[in-house]
Amino acid sequence: MAKETGRKLIAQNKKARHDYHILDTYEAGLVLTGTEVKSLRQGRASLVDGFAQLDGGEAWLHNVHIPEYSQGTWTNHSARRKRKMLLHRAEIDKLIVKTQETGHTLVPLALYFKDGRAKVEIALAKGKKEYDKRQTLREKQDRRESDRAISAARRRQRA
Repeated sequence: MAKETGRKLIAQNKKARHDYHILDTYEAGLVLTGTEVKSLRQGRASLVDGFAQLDGGEAWLHNVHIPEYSQGTWTNHSARRKRKMLLHRAEIDKLIVKTQETGHTLVPLALYFKDGRAKVEIALAKGKKEYDKRQTLREKQDRRESDRAISAARRRQRA
């Protein structure tokens, strides 16, 4: 059997980019049980309410929903248990300092397999205010309209 290579996306948190200003991203490994890995291989997970926390010099992922494995027995895992993230000591120390600043938090952006190992992409983020969200939507809409106008003008030139 050939070794799995590349990146296979399982779940991503699209709402995080809408609700937060992303300041920095990190890739972390996850400590999982066998049934969690099997459930992830089926492509089942949700990052919607997830968040990361630094506790006692360790990084933990909370509220990420990995549903129970359908063929699992009594060894099955609980769906929303806290999971340990694997980061370098220097990264953890840096994140501890950054998250102590007001308004900064750690949010999971994506859950994926990289070369056969489960990884989570976490972001150091700062919460957006309501007017920031509206501003972002307005910019996105303006960009889309200008792109449409440019493509329409190009089509008219060709014709």
